[in-house]
Amino acid sequence: MNPMTFSLIMMTMILGTLLVMTSSHWFLVWAGFEMNMLAIIPLLTKQHNPRSTEAATKYFMTQATASMFLMMAAIINLLYTGHWSIQKLINPMASIMMTTALAMKLGLSPFHFWVPEVTQGIPLLSGLILLTWQKLAPLSILYMISPLTNTNILMIMALLSIAIGGWGGLNQTQLRKIMAYSSIAHMGWMMSILVYNPTMMLLNLYIYIPMTITTFSLLMMNSTTTTTSLSHMWNKMPLITMIILITMLSLGGLPPLTGFLPKWLIIQELVKNNSIIMSTTMALLALLNLYFYTRITYTTSLTMFPTTNNTKIMWQFKYPKQTLYTPPMIIISTLILPMSPMTLILE
Repeated sequence: MNPMTFSLIMMTMILGTLLVMTSSHWFLVWAGFEMNMLAIIPLLTKQHNPRSTEAATKYFMTQATASMFLMMAAIINLLYTGHWSIQKLINPMASIMMTTALAMKLGLSPFHFWVPEVTQGIPLLSGLILLTWQKLAPLSILYMISPLTNTNILMIMALLSIAIGGWGGLNQTQLRKIMAYSSIAHMGWMMSILVYNPTMMLLNLYIYIPMTITTFSLLMMNSTTTTTSLSHMWNKMPLITMIILITMLSLGGLPPLTGFLPKWLIIQELVKNNSIIMSTTMALLALLNLYFYTRITYTTSLTMFPTTNNTKIMWQFKYPKQTLYTPPMIIISTLILPMSPMTLILE
């Protein structure tokens, strides 16, 4: 891609997200979502093949439908209240439609079908942007309208997303699909706490994004997309392979890694608000995520593929792809749990 074109696309995508996050007018929010959606389509089709074209088409259709729901909700609310303000979402029908539209943009269940398919059909860098940056705009709107949303619908979507995010990843061997289902589950955890404590949802987001960036960066460093290729990496880069597995276990929420912190705090907050059944179900469903990450770790580290003697010493050669930001991101993704008392004080 032409560097000038790439810079223009990235600037448009960033400005679209910032427009959504800083607006208090529904029309500007809609315009920001449209800028964001149209800017990321060329990034999804950066590799010109039928699979990426199919993924971009699925993404476009889903996001366009969600934008239509969002504008319809804003117009219904305008006719009812006479206001375009985000904080004036009073009409129950408009609130339900707005929650549905934002759930479609986030990939919450039952509107999750596009997330694994789109993530699988695009390059790793585009998948990273899709699962991190593209979540910021819808989550910022949900954060602003959280007192006005339909609580029951949001909690049902959250529980379904955690369940689908766990079950969907059980039979996957493609790492991009596994990361997509993990994203669906994490979005479910964020939605479950949004009603009671929106600030804790932001904490979950602040931890989820570095973990996803670290995992995708390490996969891009080695051009790894399947569990088989990850297994063969032991001969080339044993340390990097071990770090990828630890980061994935952190994504699954295994203590004492960083990913356990938001799950622990969210369950604690739900128990304080007498949501005992909800928190217990979420904790049990989180084991599904942890299971398929543990299975990847087992198949990669404890079952060695047959190799020749020459390939067993490849790790000794210098690897040219080195990134400066990788070590601090690895530390943030795996070793933040001892800082949890500070986090509780900030809360």
